[in-house]
Amino acid sequence: MRKIMNLSIAVVLLAVSFGCSDSNDSSSSSSNNSQTINEIKSAVTSGTWRITYFFDSDTNETSHFAGYNFTFGSSGALTATNGSNTYTGTWSVTESSSSDDSPEDVHFNVGFDSPPDFEDLTDDWEVMGNTSTKIQLTDVSGGGGGTDYLTFEKN
Repeated sequence: MRKIMNLSIAVVLLAVSFGCSDSNDSSSSSSNNSQTINEIKSAVTSGTWRITYFFDSDTNETSHFAGYNFTFGSSGALTATNGSNTYTGTWSVTESSSSDDSPEDVHFNVGFDSPPDFEDLTDDWEVMGNTSTKIQLTDVSGGGGGTDYLTFEKN
């Protein structure tokens, strides 16, 4: 009788463990991603931002963006200006659609055609962290596999 009772308890516990939903399922991830995307869009379209950290190919290149203010337009236009130079690009925030990423990943996409320093910002950056005043991004480079980091902070 004791064996049957222990076996019954084991079966119930096994059934419960398989029946519980994982909080990381795709619908939960999608909902969390939508919230994160909306938070980021709301934050960046308010005010101007600056780059406080840019680490590219094993080199700290933050100084290349000193004095530039970045404006993220609600229509996806991105403008960087330092008072004498102005460069335009694009930006967006999307869920990851890449097969090498986790479904929970949110990407902050930046695109500039010129000059070379700004072209280095062009990528689909993975969001590591975000608040209303700071967005921390990372990207693992394709060929060499180096990790790049980019941080925007609100002025």
